[in-house]
Amino acid sequence: MSSYWASLAGGALIGLSVALMLLLHGRIAGVSGLVAGLGTDRGERRWVDAAFVAGLVLGPPAYAGIAGAWPEMRIVASLPVLALAGLLVGFGTRLGSGCTSGHGVAGLARLSPRSIAAVLTFVFAGMFTTALTRISMPWWSGS
Repeated sequence: MSSYWASLAGGALIGLSVALMLLLHGRIAGVSGLVAGLGTDRGERRWVDAAFVAGLVLGPPAYAGIAGAWPEMRIVASLPVLALAGLLVGFGTRLGSGCTSGHGVAGLARLSPRSIAAVLTFVFAGMFTTALTRISMPWWSGS
């Protein structure tokens, strides 16, 4: 059970940050929207957006400093596959008017019908893609 404490703490911090962003600034903490807005002039809001994104970037090194080591990761996909996946995710977030953090965390918490539809689409697309790549293209996932 103790191996789940870091995940539980991370989830609680995500929930807390989303709640604080909404309560204190009236903004949905959707990462794709925050990052997309960094290059625009949003007045005082741009500093809030920049601070939120900086927290995302500085969080892993802070974790490594506190825990004494980086978390263990294993990436089995090739660099071209990862690049293609990143482009598709970026395209999908713009097409879906948000990402998993905006729709999945903030939107579901507000019972937004649009977010419920988006999250169901994310989940089923992910399940379909995983099944497709593992069954018909074992080379895709490095298996």
